[in-house]
Amino acid sequence: MELFYAHQVEGSFCYLDAEESGHCVRVLRHRAGDAVDVIDGAGTLYHCRLSDDSPKGASAEILSAEPGFGAHPYVLTLACCPTKNNERYEWFVEKATEIGIDRIVPVIGERSERKVYKKERAERIALSATKQSLKARIPSIEEPVSVRSFIASCADRSNTLRLIAYCFEDEAHPRMSIKEALAGAAPGSEVVVLIGPEGDFSPEEAALALSAGFRPIHLGASRLRTETAAITAAEAVYLHFI
Repeated sequence: MELFYAHQVEGSFCYLDAEESGHCVRVLRHRAGDAVDVIDGAGTLYHCRLSDDSPKGASAEILSAEPGFGAHPYVLTLACCPTKNNERYEWFVEKATEIGIDRIVPVIGERSERKVYKKERAERIALSATKQSLKARIPSIEEPVSVRSFIASCADRSNTLRLIAYCFEDEAHPRMSIKEALAGAAPGSEVVVLIGPEGDFSPEEAALALSAGFRPIHLGASRLRTETAAITAAEAVYLHFI
């Protein structure tokens, strides 16, 4: 099944940008009249007939629609510190998209080695992974914010399961496994998981998260790289709900 992304859906037509049009027409050699499947990036799959096969701006007539195509029964935000090696973070974006995620927030911690993150390439990777994994909703990738700012933005989200994974032990706040933390989460639940940088969160950041309603978790006995921890968290949420 080939999926194309429409940057615009208007009336009974989907419109592809130059990159998607070139892939559809030049690479895959579709011509006017061919059946094509198009996603809007917001969750709907459209079964279409190609009406204009211009490689610079193709359009397709909508024949039918499937809302919620490839959807998952939860809402997941992963706030993950960018890795020193940017390719590792891009790998995380790709694989988390394939598994099922709604929102990725690059967060900059006190111990982060990478203090700047440009999201444009990650957005392209997320689009490609969305199509490859047969989904219609592209996860949003937000502008980077500090760990403290992100924690503050979650403080009043009492209906959201908020989790923070860190490595150090805190006798006053013992960590539970992510499996235990998810035990009571019902379908439709919103989950936020906060993953730190290579040097972990500072104790002050962890304390701030706990005071804002985050629950401390661990991801098993192994010491994981940042991007591996993020993927492990995404997979744990996915497996809990399927």
